[in-house]
Amino acid sequence: MAIHVDGLLAIVIFYVLILMVGIWAAWKNKSSGISQGTDRSESIMVGGRDIGLFVGGFTMTATWVGGGYINGTAESVYLPGSGLAWAQAPFGYALSLVVGGLFFAKPMRSRGYVTMLDPFQQLYGKRMGGLLFIPALLGEIFWSAAILSALGATLSVIVDINISMSVVISALIAIFYTLVGGLYSVAYTDVVQLFCIFIGLWISVPFALSNPAVSDIDITAVNTVFQSPWLGEINPSDGWMWADNFCLLMLGGIPWQVYFQRVLSASSASYAQVLSFLAAFGCLVMAVPSVLIGAIGASTDWNQTSYGPVPPVEKDESDMILPIVLQHLCPPFVSFFGLGAVSAAVMSSADSSILSASSMFARNIYQLAFRQSVSSLYYLLFIKGTNTYGSVAGYVFGLLLRVGGGEPYLRLPPFIYYPGWQMRQKEQRLTREMERFVEQRFPYKTVSMLASLLSNAAFSYAAKYLFESGTLSPKYDFLDAVVSRHSKETMDKTTLVTHDNIILSELAAVMPETSSYFAKKLRFLRKIFQDFSPYVGL
Repeated sequence: MAIHVDGLLAIVIFYVLILMVGIWAAWKNKSSGISQGTDRSESIMVGGRDIGLFVGGFTMTATWVGGGYINGTAESVYLPGSGLAWAQAPFGYALSLVVGGLFFAKPMRSRGYVTMLDPFQQLYGKRMGGLLFIPALLGEIFWSAAILSALGATLSVIVDINISMSVVISALIAIFYTLVGGLYSVAYTDVVQLFCIFIGLWISVPFALSNPAVSDIDITAVNTVFQSPWLGEINPSDGWMWADNFCLLMLGGIPWQVYFQRVLSASSASYAQVLSFLAAFGCLVMAVPSVLIGAIGASTDWNQTSYGPVPPVEKDESDMILPIVLQHLCPPFVSFFGLGAVSAAVMSSADSSILSASSMFARNIYQLAFRQSVSSLYYLLFIKGTNTYGSVAGYVFGLLLRVGGGEPYLRLPPFIYYPGWQMRQKEQRLTREMERFVEQRFPYKTVSMLASLLSNAAFSYAAKYLFESGTLSPKYDFLDAVVSRHSKETMDKTTLVTHDNIILSELAAVMPETSSYFAKKLRFLRKIFQDFSPYVGL
């Protein structure tokens, strides 16, 4: 295949731009956070905690709006039998940001955590914290693989260059500016990348809509023209499966370090909450062009295009409908703009995954588990009564029930066959071999989450009762999770609290230059606390 020189040049220019912005951001903020006594590593992880609304809103939105997000949304809308009704990512991720903002953003930012694993490691200990790092790391790995795969597919369609080379180069550039500047580089490059995504996709949509091979998408939304209507529908028999996937997106989108990294970098707790709401709105807005491109793909007579008479769905290429529309329904220079949009989306999520995974490892595994030198105090954010025994039980139950249901995308066969399971088969695109897999129609993902939650509480209270009632001897508290916690002196060094009450003087500082109102309010509350503390025995 011939390499498209113009497209390759556009990609090179875009990558150079992103690299320069990343280096500039690192240089501009190289001393941020240090003057206030913040550790340099913490400054890299959470950016000195002075990210404002403008940059913060862009970087939090760009974290979710990745290559998998825009490609996957277009694919769901285009896919016959699926349609917009099954394009759950925009609404699911938006709601996850709303829920995160309502219940988690303010407490996490107020308590000055560095990673989302901090409260768990404080409560359950260093060993359990290390165990909880594993699913978080796997999530980042799979997410990065998905978005880099989306980039490779797009480049292979539009530019005809080697997929492996494009993925490796993109990853190396993201790694370089992330290592140089940490969150600052990631945040500032996200601003540029989000602009590129928005402009690149919206430039492409009018050209694709005006192509003679494309029918009116208003008609194809509810009528069968070239395929089933792109609005789609949810059959009653698929209701539980639809709800299961939606809950996975809405609730599973919260426990991600990439999200909390933005929350913890905000210049105030209130800003952290507002950023979540802004990003929820941004996710919905950024999904609109992807939805339109998917609808265009479903409304196209492919026999009139350079793609050929066989539509993408029959070639098992529905996952590449976005780059296919850009390539065959738009002029070349427009498709290159769209290619820049996909590349921007991929890098905006890849750099976030790199930073979040490395932050959790450096903070919760290396520093707190192996080098237990903690310099500041934090508070716990948890339901009182749970302990390490419950956490281990919840971990095991959730893992068994979730993995037991299998995962077709990872070719992981199930060993638990939930009610309503069906055997499906799919033809492989490259080998043309028929692959059989089990489709679980039972909401086992939601069930595994609830089982993990309930078993955590049940086993925690059971262990607490058995040890405190004397049924079990204290010597059997091998995890030091119940008996030893009654003694402040024997607490493990990784437990970063010495009391249960929140003390105002320990709140993470709000930067005065970015939020004078909150700074004045905090000083006023501190003065009240200092005046009354002698009378309450503090």
